[in-house]
Amino acid sequence: MRTFNGTLRLSGLAGLFVVFAVLSASCSDSDQKGGNKRPTAAQTQFDHAHGREVSDLEKHKFEHDFAEQCIEREIARSAGKEADRARFAEPCMCIAGYMMKDLTAKEAQKFLKEHKNTQSLQIRFENAAYHCLQQKAQPKAPTIFQRR
Repeated sequence: MRTFNGTLRLSGLAGLFVVFAVLSASCSDSDQKGGNKRPTAAQTQFDHAHGREVSDLEKHKFEHDFAEQCIEREIARSAGKEADRARFAEPCMCIAGYMMKDLTAKEAQKFLKEHKNTQSLQIRFENAAYHCLQQKAQPKAPTIFQRR
């Protein structure tokens, strides 16, 4: 009986803490000022600079360097390198052009000068590859017994 009373007291105390936590969380500062309103433009000022813009020359250099790196990566294990180079030129250029649209100065510097691929470039590469490769016409599925 003693352990039951101790367990009962402990669970009652834990329940009291949960109620206190819920009540204290519901009394936030934003609710007292009139609810959940969107901040105005004056309230959302940034205290940092966005950095310099990427010049057209840097974007052009990035596009061609990235496309070349893409082609080299794709033909690294192929047997017919020249035939595959011509086959991969168009999709790799599409991917590089798609990535170039949202290129930041920091990413351009990391890629062009330090020869590093940042995580954001890798994510953008996957998105661009999906976008560019979906544009190609998919081969027709085989028809068996004149049905589909």
